[in-house]
Amino acid sequence: MNVWIVTMHPWLLSALGGILIGLSAVLLMGSLGRIAGISGIASGLVTGAGDRGWRIAFVVGLVAAPWLLQWLRGDSGIGAPPMSWPWMAGAGLLVGFGTRLGGGCTSGHGVCGMARLSPRSLLATLVFMLMGVVTVFVVRHLLGVVGP
Repeated sequence: MNVWIVTMHPWLLSALGGILIGLSAVLLMGSLGRIAGISGIASGLVTGAGDRGWRIAFVVGLVAAPWLLQWLRGDSGIGAPPMSWPWMAGAGLLVGFGTRLGGGCTSGHGVCGMARLSPRSLLATLVFMLMGVVTVFVVRHLLGVVGP
């Protein structure tokens, strides 16, 4: 397949992905007045919020994007999970707890809230990033779990 995205440099592909994330956040805010926070979108699907249509479309787009990239390039860039399923399940539960505790997730605070210059989102994003650094240090260097 002779598509320009096949030969695109990884940093350009990453920049394109960032542009698409920003564009989707702007379109969602501009069209529906909603913040593109993935935890809130998914929570609305689970709790049965009345506005399920756009939520389903958003999640389908998130899942379909790597498949589209796989089809165009022959590689989605995601790769195999670096950890076992129990580790990932535990991490997912901790992330879910953290998003509830922090009143949102990295996409809601980090992408949308920071773009709105929200002090709460700035603080939340700083805490997310700090905890990510601490988690990587503990898992890799104190527990000796080898990742990618």
